[in-house]
Amino acid sequence: MQTNTETKQALESDKTSTLNDSRFQPYWFDQAMKQEPLSSPNVLTRDTQTDVCIVGGGYTGLWTAINIKQQQPELDVVVIDKGLCGSGASGRNGGCMLTWSTKYLSMKKLYGEQEAIRLVQASEQAVFEIERFCQQHDIDAELRVDGTLYTSTNAAQQGGMDPVLAALDRHEINSWQQWQIDRVQQDAGSRLACEGYYSPAAASVQPAKLVRGLKRVAEKMGVVVYENTPMEDINTDVPITITTLEADIYAGKVVLALNAWMMEKFPEFKRSVVLVSSDMAITDPIPEKLNAIGLSDGKTVVDSRIFVHYYRTTRDGRLMLGKGGNYFSFANKISKVFDQPSQYTNILRQSFNRLFPSLSQQGFAATWTGASDRSTTGLPFFGKLKQNANIYYGLGYSGNGVAQTWIGGKILSSLVLGQENKWSQCGLTTGPKGYFPPEPIRWIGAMMVRNAIRRKEAAEDENKKPFWFDKQLAKFANAAGKADKS
Repeated sequence: MQTNTETKQALESDKTSTLNDSRFQPYWFDQAMKQEPLSSPNVLTRDTQTDVCIVGGGYTGLWTAINIKQQQPELDVVVIDKGLCGSGASGRNGGCMLTWSTKYLSMKKLYGEQEAIRLVQASEQAVFEIERFCQQHDIDAELRVDGTLYTSTNAAQQGGMDPVLAALDRHEINSWQQWQIDRVQQDAGSRLACEGYYSPAAASVQPAKLVRGLKRVAEKMGVVVYENTPMEDINTDVPITITTLEADIYAGKVVLALNAWMMEKFPEFKRSVVLVSSDMAITDPIPEKLNAIGLSDGKTVVDSRIFVHYYRTTRDGRLMLGKGGNYFSFANKISKVFDQPSQYTNILRQSFNRLFPSLSQQGFAATWTGASDRSTTGLPFFGKLKQNANIYYGLGYSGNGVAQTWIGGKILSSLVLGQENKWSQCGLTTGPKGYFPPEPIRWIGAMMVRNAIRRKEAAEDENKKPFWFDKQLAKFANAAGKADKS
């Protein structure tokens, strides 16, 4: 057992390591930028005209640009980003490349059986497609296709995945296999795991190195990328005019790939998603300690909570732990919380110590926070703006988009190029599938649901029966999780 003194020492170490740099950058992004040659960002300073302008230089925007150039290299494509490419969600997520296989039941209900099957298969294929792309284009993103392990960490969570796995079995698309408990605990690195399912169709990646690699490849293909070039305004008339700080862009077609930042400029999406933090912590390199508890490869591990714990090791022997569902933004505003060390370090520390008691004295080298744009379904949505059918958008990845943005790029490039194919006509292209209540009802409700989930799961961890009211409130968040639960 860890003493109170040890807990205090570890927390003090965490605070020191994350607060001593006033120029804060999320860990992955800071690491990636330090490995790039020093150069000044390409900032737009003169008016320009282009066939396609993509607003947002993260995964979705860059995959879209690459797909367009691969199919029609003669088109002029411009990407603009308010900061550096990848400084948003793409460069600060947990780096867990998961799939939609565990969301099959939700997709079947929304899009029909055949489309749900196709999207499950496409999301699994995306993992291997991204691996091949990195190999072909010499992107060292520390990508390790070692699969994923979904675990239960208390008795109440056991059996929760049975319905979705049974449905996948019926269609012979089930990549999951149940492991014996001793192997689950060994590969999860935690004796807390009491049930586990493994799928080889998953990976871990250094997310910022991936997005910076995509930027480099896009530029080699002829995409013009402007960084530190925020969109100040957009005129949806013809030609579409995007106003930046120093110049205007006149574009035939526009792609809005802003994700959590979409609501800043387009209030019509404010009720389509809810912005919630996912908070992460990472240790210094401790490869020997990780090997001793069984964490010896790049496998991602996810538990069965609604606001999940997720963790994975890095190539240099660090352990990253993340937890979703902490800070809910009022009116979906991007606050300073998303650009500073996590204010939920104590929650991360408690989870870390509970999962890995032998590492309880291990301090965190860094903590950070990411903004997750959760839709009502837990799935992204794509479409065209009502004001102009040549302006396309995609958002709502709900904290599960590292691999899925590959699909987003296929969808948005197909829409831009006017193609009638499986991507432009898939179920995801019909816009939002639901809306949250207006403020302040949305935020008050989110707080009530979050706190009910915390109480419910704390009771379950102690093998106690949760309050009935907490169980009912928790059901409102089930659809937003990484997996459909019974």
